[in-house]
Amino acid sequence: MNGAAQDRPSRAAKSANSPRRRAREFVLQGLYQWQLSGCDEAFIEAQLSEAPDFDKADRKFFAELLHGVLVQRVALQEAFQVFLDRPCAELSPVEAGVLLIGAYELAHCPQTPYRVVINEAIELAKGFGGADGHKYVNGVLDKLAATLRTAEVDAKRASSRKP
Repeated sequence: MNGAAQDRPSRAAKSANSPRRRAREFVLQGLYQWQLSGCDEAFIEAQLSEAPDFDKADRKFFAELLHGVLVQRVALQEAFQVFLDRPCAELSPVEAGVLLIGAYELAHCPQTPYRVVINEAIELAKGFGGADGHKYVNGVLDKLAATLRTAEVDAKRASSRKP
């Protein structure tokens, strides 16, 4: 994240309504830090827990997402790689982080509707990523949702077609 992007997390965290959205924002910051510095999960979690507005995040959800994504990152990347137009290593750190979070939620948080997972990922990409990164994230996660949550996606599409 460049200088301007580094300023965004605190503003974004302050403007977010949901403790779960705030948790996702902090996880994205943690993944970004992990990708660039290689710091371990415990260090990242401790550092972020001291950040302004962290007390407004869903701490349990934050810990689940951060730990889950880092432990399962290889499997998550393999799951969405087929929908990418380039290798995962060539994604921006923000797009990679958002896709990892979205893929984890699609695979491991069935209580969250797939459309919510995708919409939250789009908002993260809009808030922290490049100009059109949210469109890319949307397309990849939409295709991934169709494979991981087939019944839910099919039911939503069927209900959308009804007059």
